[in-house]
Amino acid sequence: MEQTDDKNPQQTVEETAERIVNEAAEEMAAEQEKQEESSRRARKKRMERHVDELNEKVEQMGLKLAEMNEKYMRVYSEYENYRKRTSAEKASLILNGGKDVIKLMLPVVDDMERALANLAEDDNAREGMELIYKNMMNALQQKGLKPMDAMGAKFDESFHEAITQIPAPTPEAKGTVLDVVKKGYFLNDDVLRFAQVVVAL
Repeated sequence: MEQTDDKNPQQTVEETAERIVNEAAEEMAAEQEKQEESSRRARKKRMERHVDELNEKVEQMGLKLAEMNEKYMRVYSEYENYRKRTSAEKASLILNGGKDVIKLMLPVVDDMERALANLAEDDNAREGMELIYKNMMNALQQKGLKPMDAMGAKFDESFHEAITQIPAPTPEAKGTVLDVVKKGYFLNDDVLRFAQVVVAL
């Protein structure tokens, strides 16, 4: 008697149902995997955009920082220059504040020196004149006035004004000051008045 491989209809239905369920599960798993992959890609793109935005912001902030630093350095430099200039002006004002008044006093000093040179040693007025002259010169020297020692010095146009030239009595005397017509003065190491001199040729 021949055997047949016919299956029970109920078994066939169960196998078919199981296959359908398995295929559906596989499709769902594949779909879920696709969705997860798509979600990962989307998240990655969002992250990349976010990183790009942050990098752009950092770059802009760097440019702004460099610009602000440049402005700060420029302002600081201008302030330092202003501070140095005003300090120098203040120091100069303190040192040479009475320059104009002292310059106006020089002809008076000249007159007093000429008067003393022409007064006799036994003249009663000489002692008083010498005292006044000494006190006045002390006061002026305290303000920075200093007479220029030009006699016998080499002629220097930075300090001397040649009003005339005469032949040199000796070869060594050439280019030197032979006579001082009007005394020169310094005020705090700056020339206040040039010495008027006679120069040997």
